[in-house]
Amino acid sequence: MSQLFKTTLPLRTADDADPAVAGPLKDTQAKMGMVPNMYGAMANLPALLDTYSHAYGKFRAEAGFTPVEQEVVFLAISRANGCHYCMAAHSFVGDMMTKVPAEVTDAIRDGRPVGDAKLEALRAFAHIMTESRGNPSPAEARAFLDAGFTETHILGIILALSAKVISNYTNHIFHTELDPAFAGRAWTPEG
Repeated sequence: MSQLFKTTLPLRTADDADPAVAGPLKDTQAKMGMVPNMYGAMANLPALLDTYSHAYGKFRAEAGFTPVEQEVVFLAISRANGCHYCMAAHSFVGDMMTKVPAEVTDAIRDGRPVGDAKLEALRAFAHIMTESRGNPSPAEARAFLDAGFTETHILGIILALSAKVISNYTNHIFHTELDPAFAGRAWTPEG
């Protein structure tokens, strides 16, 4: 395997001298009780962290998916993109916050179909949207819609993709180390 680029930029902290960096990280610390390493990486370009946070929040609040469905989408996209950090983080969030059944999370992590037919249709379509760069076939879209989703949900997946491109790709170039909170759900991409 060829060597992959790793940025030399540091992980920034809430104590940063630049208020454009410190402010959002202090807010994150107050909300989450920690500053995830990924946020410290993104803070090197405050606009990146702001855009990610906005897209992530809008997906969670307005895309029309249940919390479990949201995690399925994020996990499917992060797996397709091979993001070790987001797979661990969303597995943790699924376990501890959104209460995704472990068999669902573990199936996605392992590249296996999900036992629940509707969640499997969602997982499969989020994967297809990632792999096809937003160009599903009519049959693939129909299978998703026939599972009980709408065309507006397709737009929700596009919103999730935008957030995950920012986070997955940032983690790729930083080779972001897992935070201790997520380490119990470490994941390694295939290949």
